[in-house]
Amino acid sequence: MGETTHMICRFCGKPLEDIILSLGSAPLSNSYLREEQLVLNEKTFPLDVFLCTGCFLVQIPEFESPENIFKDYAYFSSFSDTWKQHTKIYADSMVSFLNLKQDSLVIEIASNDGCLLKNFTVRGIPVLGIEPACNVADVAIKNGIPTEKAFFGISLAKKLARVGQRPDLLLGNNVLAHVPDINDFIAGLKILLKPRGVITLEFPHLMKLIDENQFDTIYHEHFSYFSLLTVQKIFDEHNLDIFDVEELPVHGGSLRIYVKHKKDTTRSISERVSVLKRKELERGLADKKYYSKFRKRVAVLKREIQRFFKETKANGRSIVAYGAPAKGNTLLNCCGLSWRDLSYTVDKNPNKQGRFLPGSHIPIKNPEQIKITKPDFVFILPWNIKDEIMEQMGFIREWGGRFVLPIPKLEII
Repeated sequence: MGETTHMICRFCGKPLEDIILSLGSAPLSNSYLREEQLVLNEKTFPLDVFLCTGCFLVQIPEFESPENIFKDYAYFSSFSDTWKQHTKIYADSMVSFLNLKQDSLVIEIASNDGCLLKNFTVRGIPVLGIEPACNVADVAIKNGIPTEKAFFGISLAKKLARVGQRPDLLLGNNVLAHVPDINDFIAGLKILLKPRGVITLEFPHLMKLIDENQFDTIYHEHFSYFSLLTVQKIFDEHNLDIFDVEELPVHGGSLRIYVKHKKDTTRSISERVSVLKRKELERGLADKKYYSKFRKRVAVLKREIQRFFKETKANGRSIVAYGAPAKGNTLLNCCGLSWRDLSYTVDKNPNKQGRFLPGSHIPIKNPEQIKITKPDFVFILPWNIKDEIMEQMGFIREWGGRFVLPIPKLEII
C-alpha cells in the first residue's frame, strides 16, 4: 500500500497512511463542459482512496469545496424512472411506519428537484427541502416544494429548530458521502430531530462497492464511503442510535439506516443491525487485507475494458455510450477513454445535452441520436439502472445492436 502523512481522518482525526486504490488524476466528475471550454486546460486532482485504520472510514481528500462543486449541479432526480419508483415506495412505507399526517413535518436534506418530497405533499403532509444547488432548488420551488437553499450542518439546524421546524422524519438520500465535515453534519441532525423523530439515510454500501468492483462510484464529490461498522461509530459518538438497517438494490447496493435519539426508548434495536455488522466483520471490512485485494481486481477490470474498446475499433465496429453520470466519468478517465473511442453518449437530461463529459470530452446528445447512427454496441455508463435503459433502448436489437455493461465485470448482452 502507498503511504502518506499529510491527511487526517475526517471523523476520528487519526493520520491517514494507507492508500488502498489510486485511480490517477481526473477532473471533477460533475464539471460538464460547454464547447468553448474544450480548448481550456481542465483542472484535475489526484483520485487516491485512503483507509483510516482507526475507524475504517474509507475516504478521499477534499480538493474542492462543496460550495464550488454544487453551485451549478447537473443531476436532477426526476429523470430516472427507477429512482422515482424508489422514492414512491419509500414515502408510502414511511407514512405508514411513522403514521405521518397533516400536522407532521418531513425534512429532506439534499432534496434535489423535489422528486421525493412530492410523494408526501400529494398526501397533504408538510415538507421542507434543503438543497444547496440553486439551479436545482429553483426547479423544486417552481414545482411547489418549499426549499431552503443552503448546506446542512449545525448552523442551519439551529436556525430551523429556533423557528420550530423540527421534523418527525428527517431524511437524506445519497448525501452522506458528499459531506466533508461529517461531525458537523451528524451533530446538525441531532439538533434538528424531534425527541421522538426518526432519521433515515441512504448511502452506497462500501461492502458492495468493493465486492462488485464498483470503482467508478469513487469520485471527488464523494468524500467518504461507509460500512455499517463505521457509520455506527459515527452516530454513537453523537449520542444517536441506529435502530434498524435495510440492504437496498439501488445504486448497485445501498444501506438505509434508521436513527433515533439514544434517549428515545420507544423503539428497540432491530436484530438486522447486529446481523449486518457480523456479516461485514466476516467479509473482512475491519481488516486491511480486504481493501488491498480490491486494488488488484480493479486493475484486471480496467484492462478488460481497455481491451474491449481496442478490439472493437480494430474490427471496425461502432460503439457509443448511454448516460452521462458522474460514475461514468470516473470509469472513462481511469481507463483512458475519450471522444476518440466513443463518438458520443446520450442522456435524457436536457441540462446535460449539448455539453461534453469532463476529461474525455465526449459530446452528450439526445437519446434519439442512437436511432440515427445505429451503433453496434451501446456502452451503459449508469449500470445501476441498466434494466430501465435496456427496455428504453430495446430497439437497437432491430439492427443487431448489443448492450455492454462494465460493472461488476465486462458483459455483452
